[in-house]
Amino acid sequence: MTRVWARRGTRPRAPRDRRYAWAYLFGAVCPERAVGAGLVLPYANTAAMNLHLQEVSRQVAPDAHAVLVLDGAGWHGLAALGEVPRNLTLLPLPPYSPELNPVENLWQYLRQNQLSLRVWPDYPAIVETCCQAWNALMAMPDRIASITRREWAKPVAS
Repeated sequence: MTRVWARRGTRPRAPRDRRYAWAYLFGAVCPERAVGAGLVLPYANTAAMNLHLQEVSRQVAPDAHAVLVLDGAGWHGLAALGEVPRNLTLLPLPPYSPELNPVENLWQYLRQNQLSLRVWPDYPAIVETCCQAWNALMAMPDRIASITRREWAKPVAS
């Protein structure tokens, strides 16, 4: 689903397909360094989230510690995740507060600019498009910073 601008009284055309296949894009960004870590996975569950945490942990700068903001998705449950990498701290948000999670704006940007109004021929094409969209965004560090940086979230020097 997406929204498009159209003249009042008109019905804009958009591709539509009744087949369903899902790929899940797990992503995290560092607004300060303007870098990110992402995975495209076939499922959204705690096993996938653990893979994502491992990938984020590998991308954290040496001798740094990252705070990963989590929304209320079921696979983000701290009890079910098991052992969290030592260089990460998970910060669950209060219910119904997506505006506090800067990465939500990243998903909106990707939907509006890369992932909407398209029909893919098969599942590998969906995965490839998600990878291309993520990589294209990661190649624009200024855009990452402008979308995700928040005044209230500042790095702390030790």
